[in-house]
Amino acid sequence: MAKNRTAFVTGASRGIGAAIALGLGARGYDVGLNDIPTQEGELSQVADKIRAMGQKSELYLGDVSLKASCEEMGQKFLADFGQIDALVNNAGILIAGAVDGLPEEVWDKVLDVNAKGAFMMIQAFLPTMKAREYGRIVNIASIGGKHGAPEQAHYSASKAAIMGFSRVLAQEVGPLGITVNCVCPGIILTEMGRVNLEDPAIREAWQDKTAMARIGAPEDVAGPTAFFCSDNSAFVTGQTLNVDGGIVFS
Repeated sequence: MAKNRTAFVTGASRGIGAAIALGLGARGYDVGLNDIPTQEGELSQVADKIRAMGQKSELYLGDVSLKASCEEMGQKFLADFGQIDALVNNAGILIAGAVDGLPEEVWDKVLDVNAKGAFMMIQAFLPTMKAREYGRIVNIASIGGKHGAPEQAHYSASKAAIMGFSRVLAQEVGPLGITVNCVCPGIILTEMGRVNLEDPAIREAWQDKTAMARIGAPEDVAGPTAFFCSDNSAFVTGQTLNVDGGIVFS
């Protein structure tokens, strides 16, 4: 049995993923960090910060859209950490494009990373969670999966898919002590979020639409995610939580 709770966070080199990983480290978790190989430098910096907190952290470079990669990372994490307590599927991409001109390969790439990637990482860890009769699965979706925006139909579809998937999985694994929940960030100032914020007028419009009258920071998503990773949420499953400062009220 590991001394500390353990977590595996995908897409953890920057933005929301890095904030979640650091937030879990600050709460006493040992954290496995995933991202693609080109992000190794930034991922290493996140690991160093977690280690400076006194927690264990290791890197797992791989593409979540590839089943063999997910299986390999899952096996290596379990060998390194002994157990998996919380899995946070955060890895995601956004390639904007209108439906009528959207290349098939772009649709496939976005769905493969955002939806299928979470599915395959869950498959990699679910057997050991079921054997222990314990697990916390948190899928980072988006308010875009509820309402969406022009030129993001494929992104919206991927996030809606992971919410529907999570509701069903929660029913399948609930009797085994495993919870499955979604966090739906709103307009967050990240490298990917800048797609919605490059135009000052658009940024101001989003601020005006938000009850709290500001754009979110990655750290705003870390606390709600940590809640779903913890035993404080032991009787909460199959839910989607908007973390958007007050844009979507459903």
